[in-house]
Amino acid sequence: MRGWCFAIAVMIGVARGAGAGDAAVTVTPLAAAQVAAFMQPPTHGERIVMLWSLDCAYCEPNMQALAKLQRAHPGKIQLVTVATDSMASSHKIAARLHAAGMQGYPARAYAETTPTRINFLIVPGWGGETPRTVAIHADGSRIAISGELSPEQLDRLSPR
Repeated sequence: MRGWCFAIAVMIGVARGAGAGDAAVTVTPLAAAQVAAFMQPPTHGERIVMLWSLDCAYCEPNMQALAKLQRAHPGKIQLVTVATDSMASSHKIAARLHAAGMQGYPARAYAETTPTRINFLIVPGWGGETPRTVAIHADGSRIAISGELSPEQLDRLSPR
């Protein structure tokens, strides 16, 4: 009997943990026609666009490092994740973002079947390798970094 009571208590605890504190991740489509407006400089601070894919080995550590940077500068950094995968994979994308602790950050995914076109519109000359981090400052300047972020690169992304 005590075994059953313990099992029920554990299930109740798991159910509570999956409640309000674990907000769902909503993935919004990013179409080619929206990229120009999406990549415009913010009115203040900076927007960091974290481009990633489901098959990327370094993407989750980068997302988590950028989320930590954003939490250190909440009024100065807007962090947005963009999966270069199709919206057809939105359930997988949402699950991966949730597992990485990225609830609460805007999440986008490519809405079109031609990722190279959207890649070019986001960063001309970018080959599509992930992870790719683009910081867009209010003054219009940008920093783009490919690969796993080093502490020095994270410092370059910090608001001045």
